[in-house]
Amino acid sequence: MESIVEKMLDDINGVPVRTVKSFMTKIPSVFTGTDVINWIMKNMEIDEQEALRVGHLMASHGYFLPIDDHCLTVKNDNTFYRFQTPYFWPSNCWEPENTDYAVYLCKRTMQNKTRLELADYEAENLARLQKMFSRKWEFIFMQAEAQSKVDKKRDKLERKVLDSQERAFWDVHRPMPGCVNTTELDIKKACRSKPMIKSSVHYKIGVACGRISPTQVDPTCNNPTAEKLQKNIDMLKQRLDRRNIKISKVAEA
Repeated sequence: MESIVEKMLDDINGVPVRTVKSFMTKIPSVFTGTDVINWIMKNMEIDEQEALRVGHLMASHGYFLPIDDHCLTVKNDNTFYRFQTPYFWPSNCWEPENTDYAVYLCKRTMQNKTRLELADYEAENLARLQKMFSRKWEFIFMQAEAQSKVDKKRDKLERKVLDSQERAFWDVHRPMPGCVNTTELDIKKACRSKPMIKSSVHYKIGVACGRISPTQVDPTCNNPTAEKLQKNIDMLKQRLDRRNIKISKVAEA
């Protein structure tokens, strides 16, 4: 996927990127949905429907982004999109912490820009994180304040681009409700790729809530001796014979 994006970024044969003038402002480094779909159709030799699927897949992984929407998808129209910086590409194996997300959201509240206002779900996430990290919120706030000061020193157009790219990064890793989370690990694939951990004699472990966690492998588990098996049988018999009597509080009173 990234090799295709690199071809798209080519100055001569790639997707045409430009700065668009809109009323009294400039929109830097953008291209339209039609531009990218036409490029995919031409260079991959596929029809429009397939090109839309490819474009949506690339957008959902954060390789390019709508400039004013949290939903990472692509449409074959004049909606403006922007390429993500390679620094934020998924191949860099990002696993951002909740503290990083808290700093980002906190920083957004310090910047009095309409385009940086928190969406409803982001405001809820911020309130939840503030409660979660109440003991170190002062440290998080200080980090956000320091980052905000650095951002204010940047060129206006550069800041617009970086703000949208950072927002898209978090839209990939903390997607809005109803959007696909492309960073989620498929538990079936994870199980196939990792060898199963044999638990040691697990009935010796008190299991809460019916969940059994894998434990360290007992080296003698594969070749149990007769003595060990007999010991385990005796232990199970003791458990069956043991009586559990529950006395209610009313009866005790």
